[in-house]
Amino acid sequence: MKILSIQSAVAYGHVGNSAAVFPLQRIGVEVLPVYTVNFSNHTGYGAWRGPLISPDDVREVILGIEERGVFPQIDVVLSGYQGGEGIGDVILETVERIKAVNPGAVYSCDPVMGNAKSGCFVAPAIPILLRERVVPAADIITPNQFELGFLTGTEPGTLASTLASVDLVRATGPRTVLVTSVERPDAEDGTIEMLAVDDTGAWIVQTPRIPMKANGSGDVTAALFTAHYRRTGDLADALARTTSSVYDLLERTHESGERELQLVESQESYARPRMQFEARQVA
Repeated sequence: MKILSIQSAVAYGHVGNSAAVFPLQRIGVEVLPVYTVNFSNHTGYGAWRGPLISPDDVREVILGIEERGVFPQIDVVLSGYQGGEGIGDVILETVERIKAVNPGAVYSCDPVMGNAKSGCFVAPAIPILLRERVVPAADIITPNQFELGFLTGTEPGTLASTLASVDLVRATGPRTVLVTSVERPDAEDGTIEMLAVDDTGAWIVQTPRIPMKANGSGDVTAALFTAHYRRTGDLADALARTTSSVYDLLERTHESGERELQLVESQESYARPRMQFEARQVA
């Protein structure tokens, strides 16, 4: 499998491509990373150095890949945080050109906007761009529950309302939806869930909540889920494998006391997930 991953990069820590590439490689996926920024560290520190990469420069890198004749071999285009509107245009152009030479390729979009605690943390134009142009062009999307609400103009808070919101967003284009950070009032205390839906049904998995904020964990989740699902087409298995790997990554990070993901230290959790959580069909 080959994945063209268009995301940010940092030298210190693990977000964007710096979070997604290694886990994908560890499960046997060939990754072509294209960077949209090249920062010293993620912006959550409040200070960072390094350049934003202009949409024209990103386009040039992708053109060089195309000129090597690689586009027909690419199975997935993966995108995450989009720093500006211009990057969205480049991604959509790239998806269109790859699908023209490989109709079996899919586009997986993590529509990063924010979360329930901090609200939106991207430029004001980005959520609208994602909702109106990017998400409708995607085959797979991996929003958190807050982002799902924005994409659909709803407030998902129960399992039923979250499933209804998923139906709304699937009607706009993407056939497969992974909803992360699902919270609902009737769930067991101290737990959190992920929900996955495609044409075969809906599956949910519940894990203990780990009391920490881990930048980059969503990027790892989107990457692993996309790869597992693209490889097998088995939604429940992809959900269970991804959950198992990411939970162990977060648990190891929490136990380490470090702020950054213990990405390399957790590599066996990607290659040989424990499968300690069961996905349950709910629709």
